[in-house]
Amino acid sequence: MSSIYQFTLKQLENELLQLHQKPFRAKQIYEWLYEKNVYDFNQMTNIAKALRETLAATFSTDLLSIEDKQVSTDGTIKYLLKLDDGGLIETVLMIHPYGRSLCVTSQLGCNMGCRFCASGLLKKQRNLASHELMRQVLTVAQDTGERISHVVIMGTGEPFDNYDEVMNFVHTINEPKGLAIGARHITVSTCGLVEGIRRLEDESLQINLAISLHASNDEVRNELMPINKAYPMDRLREAMAHYIKATNRRVTLEYILLKDVNDDVKYARQLAHYLRGLNAYVNLIPYNAVNELGYSKTSDEKIQQFKDELLRLHINCTLRKEHGSDIDGACGQLRAKRSGGEGR
Repeated sequence: MSSIYQFTLKQLENELLQLHQKPFRAKQIYEWLYEKNVYDFNQMTNIAKALRETLAATFSTDLLSIEDKQVSTDGTIKYLLKLDDGGLIETVLMIHPYGRSLCVTSQLGCNMGCRFCASGLLKKQRNLASHELMRQVLTVAQDTGERISHVVIMGTGEPFDNYDEVMNFVHTINEPKGLAIGARHITVSTCGLVEGIRRLEDESLQINLAISLHASNDEVRNELMPINKAYPMDRLREAMAHYIKATNRRVTLEYILLKDVNDDVKYARQLAHYLRGLNAYVNLIPYNAVNELGYSKTSDEKIQQFKDELLRLHINCTLRKEHGSDIDGACGQLRAKRSGGEGR
């Protein structure tokens, strides 16, 4: 049985045509699912009983099972969710003054192999379908009773390694009759898959693109991120420049500061040179330690020196506020881990 959350509005119209139904029924169903938070077809009272029975026999409205939930001292909530096949994934809800942001997972495991990231400790088993991304959002919204206002696809997995399903999800949450999450409230993060960046240019979506850079030269990035050997920094910069020109959108560069690896001010100068002329800004991220990986957090003093050097060289940058590090829910810490031990 197909999940009803797999379909964009247009796709659902086509599905209903196959059932010999009028396409406008898709908008009615969308309103019940996404505006009224009704997940039982029998409660969709403006739809004929016969159609409700057909829908119930054809499509599932099940959300995901919450296997574990941890609440941080800063209000961040990390969910361990169970997929239909038994796989376990994590998604993280962050509370900001501007709204509630959900960090969504796009793959079961990850093959990118970034040396500092806990997500890569679980090798990729499969891509998630778009309904599994959507059900993360709906499950958390139902559990908290609050609307999700922002979505960041920065959980476990490389979104551009699952491009079609991720974009299907993005179009659905952006749909006015769907969750109506504004494009500029949606962020997709990639470790630098150039083909994905080029494809995103053609989506006609004003979403945010974040690129996990984490180094200012190929030597360091090759060591930290194996993907750099396939897409070295010059090629990545070319793709960024093309994307910025084509979309007139600014790009965010994520840079995790690792003690004695990439945190010296000389690397800030190299980074400034690399970004010169690009409409981009740097999001500096204090490292959240993962015991098995051997990297350490940079001191607050060195973080400030790095930031000050970028600002001195006229590079826009911010320092990301840490969320959920006490529950292993911060950047780079997701790995489907139970609060009492590892996920199965």
